[in-house]
Amino acid sequence: MSENGVKPVVELKGLTRSFEQGGVRIDVLRGVDLTIRPGEIVALLGPSGSGKSTLLQAVGLLEGGFGGEIVIAGESAEKSDSHARTMLRRNHLGFVYQFHHLLPDFDARENVILPQLVADKPREEAEARAEQLLTALGLGHRMDHRPSQLSGGEQQRVAVARGLANRPKLVLADEPTGNLDEATSDRVLAEFLALVRGEGSAALIATHNERLAQKMDRIVRLHEGVLE
Repeated sequence: MSENGVKPVVELKGLTRSFEQGGVRIDVLRGVDLTIRPGEIVALLGPSGSGKSTLLQAVGLLEGGFGGEIVIAGESAEKSDSHARTMLRRNHLGFVYQFHHLLPDFDARENVILPQLVADKPREEAEARAEQLLTALGLGHRMDHRPSQLSGGEQQRVAVARGLANRPKLVLADEPTGNLDEATSDRVLAEFLALVRGEGSAALIATHNERLAQKMDRIVRLHEGVLE
């Protein structure tokens, strides 16, 4: 627990992850320690192949096979069963990926409504939340458009709104603007960070872009399986 009595959003203690490839053991994470406080936006820097996505998968409770300890909002993931981990993920985490992964048969508003319905939010509340987020991201006039009718930047804005729809304590973003040109990337990231800060969420954002990382509160670097 931190000095002011507020629990960290996430604590990683001695996190490890290894793979077997061609009979050879590859240690991707070799003892990662990380604490993220409420409202803090942390850049996770490292070159391609350094294990950034693996680290995000660990924090996101998206797969097993990790050693060490993962604590989300004060609850230990290792001591939780599958259902409890699902509830941790649903109640506390939001995700934004490099590729938007929007549902093609649904419009922008519906793509932001659906994860809220999965979390048992009332339909009326989910619709209002979707419209609030999309309007904040400059998409108030594009809510009825399907992903194929949106530009790359607009698609990623919808993905950002979807990631924040359930008011997560922590947003995990894996190269969230890596698929956009530089000018669009700058605009979308600025809007993303402003929205995360406005919502009071924390964020762990993986990037290989030093310039973008400088816009965040703190930078940690993944090097040879440990954080610097």
